[in-house]
Amino acid sequence: MPSFDIISKVDIQKLDNAVNVVKKELLTRYDFKGTETSVELDKKNILLLVSTSHSMGTGAIVDIIISRSMKQGLDARFFDFSKEEYPSGKVIKKDIPVKNGIERETAKKIVKIIKDSGAKVQPSIMDNLIRVSGKKIDDLQAVIGLLKGNNTIDIPLQFENFK
Repeated sequence: MPSFDIISKVDIQKLDNAVNVVKKELLTRYDFKGTETSVELDKKNILLLVSTSHSMGTGAIVDIIISRSMKQGLDARFFDFSKEEYPSGKVIKKDIPVKNGIERETAKKIVKIIKDSGAKVQPSIMDNLIRVSGKKIDDLQAVIGLLKGNNTIDIPLQFENFK
């Protein structure tokens, strides 16, 4: 029976490349000259650590992160900017978690979208991925098209293991 997997996985190497480009740009920008500004990637927790002594700096750094990540081919929806910045001595810090995997609530929402479409497929949630199986490949391709066109899902989706 044909099937495919729905995942949401960030490419760590592309993310690392984007962070390195952001670091280089921060060194050359005039508005960050003479400030203690840094962007680090915690690969273990998949977290961006931003710190600056510039009062308006975190917003500008976030804009740079988004633009450079998109140039590397990463979707901006991978980043969770909901955490507030916090002062730490003379610097202002902001932790930006990177979403990796599909959370349970989002997976249930995706399964509901698939079932409400009326397609003759069977979605099943497996840890941080969703496996969709059906009798016809055309039905599976219709589900992929449906999910690509859906704007209510707040994470980027990839489709793999199409068999």
